[in-house]
Amino acid sequence: MLDNIALIGFMGSGKSTVGRLLAQRLGWRFQDTDALVERVAGCSIPTLFARDGEAAFRDKETSVLLGITLGERQVIATGGGAILREENVAALRTRSLVVYLTAQPEVLAERVSRRPGERPLLTSGQPEPPLARILSLLAERGPLYQSAAHCIVDTSSRPPAALVDEIIRQHQRGLV
Repeated sequence: MLDNIALIGFMGSGKSTVGRLLAQRLGWRFQDTDALVERVAGCSIPTLFARDGEAAFRDKETSVLLGITLGERQVIATGGGAILREENVAALRTRSLVVYLTAQPEVLAERVSRRPGERPLLTSGQPEPPLARILSLLAERGPLYQSAAHCIVDTSSRPPAALVDEIIRQHQRGLV
């Protein structure tokens, strides 16, 4: 059985919400890579994007991921773009059951609209409305999420507790 469970997926897919509940149920440590990047950078992700750009954010994200994937008995909630770098995917897949949390684009748009200032890829200088931007990013990232994942869980209409149950079952089965 793999040492960790890593949750990947688009912003608003439920990685942090499901991840916290999953870690609590398993008695494992919860690691949110976005929160860890903010701690390392000393500022919020939107500030980091505005000040240093996306590449600097991705560098910090990779550094954080490579460090935490060495641990065990952790639920790791990744940033939505963590799968853009092969080294991140390789590190996650080596020691973690990688679960792709997916949701319908309209559901993602509704969820991310609740916290608009925290989503720089949807707001910073983007001429298209959030749903159009989500569809564009999903077209780019969807195949990467699918190839990185050991399994896929749709979060569109199920409560977080049911999602946690499913992920635990898949982990116990050793689905790899």
